[in-house]
Amino acid sequence: MGKTYERINGKLRRFIEEQPLFFTATAPLSGDGTVNLSPKGLKGSFVVLDELTVAYLDFAGSNAETVAHLRENGRITLMWCAFQGPPNIVRVHGRGEPVFRDDPRFAGLLAAFPTIDPAPHGLRAIIVVHAELVRDSCGYAVPRMAYEEDRDSHRRRFVREDDASLSAYFTGKEHIATSIDGLPGLPLPLPPSTV
Repeated sequence: MGKTYERINGKLRRFIEEQPLFFTATAPLSGDGTVNLSPKGLKGSFVVLDELTVAYLDFAGSNAETVAHLRENGRITLMWCAFQGPPNIVRVHGRGEPVFRDDPRFAGLLAAFPTIDPAPHGLRAIIVVHAELVRDSCGYAVPRMAYEEDRDSHRRRFVREDDASLSAYFTGKEHIATSIDGLPGLPLPLPPSTV
């Protein structure tokens, strides 16, 4: 049933880009470290950069496990599943890196997200993933669910923050600068925003 793809293009690319939700999975190198699995959404915050590279905007949140794991070892899996239409699950296994706001590549990468205003969401980094293995599977057991709309809770929470208050917020959180397992997370204080 499952198929391996050499490229993210055609029907596969359309499927990925149409999904309003995807998941990221990362883990530290330590065998007893904490595996992280996170849902990601917000229309326009994910893009296919080329046939083997994808990226998403890393917004303010309550921890930075994905960033910490990527800084340590780069391993990441992204997963999309169809909640509407024909059943399907797609996974992109690869190597990722967080591109922080003071990286010279940041502005160029940010231009790849023209349909979303990242400013009111507390943009911390852009996660770039280079695909090493792309596979799909049936998804027969995934339930049918209807997508209504993105929540506006995240924007309403972080729209009032500027660089200084966002850095203060992150500094006050337990697992932003350092992961649950003690790995380096988000570099603080945040460099000034370019958006």
